Amino acid sequence: MRITDVPVADRPRERLLDRGVEALSDRELLALLIGSGTGGCDAVELAGQLIAQHGGLYELSRTPAHELMAGLAGMGPAKATRIAAAFQLGRRAAPAAVESRQYVRGSADLASIAAPLLRGLRHERVVVVVCDAAGAVLRKTTLTEGAVDRSLLHVRDVLTLVLATSGTAFGVAHNHPTGRVEPSEPDRRTTARLAAGAEAVGLRFLDHVVVTDREWRRVEASPS
Repeated sequence: MRITDVPVADRPRERLLDRGVEALSDRELLALLIGSGTGGCDAVELAGQLIAQHGGLYELSRTPAHELMAGLAGMGPAKATRIAAAFQLGRRAAPAAVESRQYVRGSADLASIAAPLLRGLRHERVVVVVCDAAGAVLRKTTLTEGAVDRSLLHVRDVLTLVLATSGTAFGVAHNHPTGRVEPSEPDRRTTARLAAGAEAVGLRFLDHVVVTDREWRRVEASPS
């Protein structure tokens, strides 16, 4: 059944206004972003095909806009960019309830603060969280972007960033695009180098964590 054959009161837009967003299925919500279908395929059908093509809504949310246009008739730049923008807005809105002043008092705090910058990525990213002596966050920033299978974390660059921000303590977090939360041996060696480098310049190293879309794990230093 095409959307034009559906009674007006049962169409996605009208149902959302009448019953709220919870009343709509995933593909109906996505159809509202898509806006229109293509020949022989309405927006709801196109949304369903898009979700199926990418293996589900979660994987779709991680797909860059240019890849959304590949292999599916009717998906042009306008539709693809609206979808990518909506998923990104959702990620940015997630930490909105966190108090304006954030503190790192433990590994869980570090993971929580860094997570919004690390979720939904298909390449590796390193985030540095710079704090004052009380653990209050002065800055959280992306240090480097890497490939799918390797990170770019240089201890000297981390220390330079912390000192330039006038911080006295810092933590580091990075993601694993594979979704595996277990730290690798290079991750553990990096933790050891970060701790040694911080001590050498009089900074306090808070922790190093791996963050995935669903969980996080502390990276213990590799035994010397």
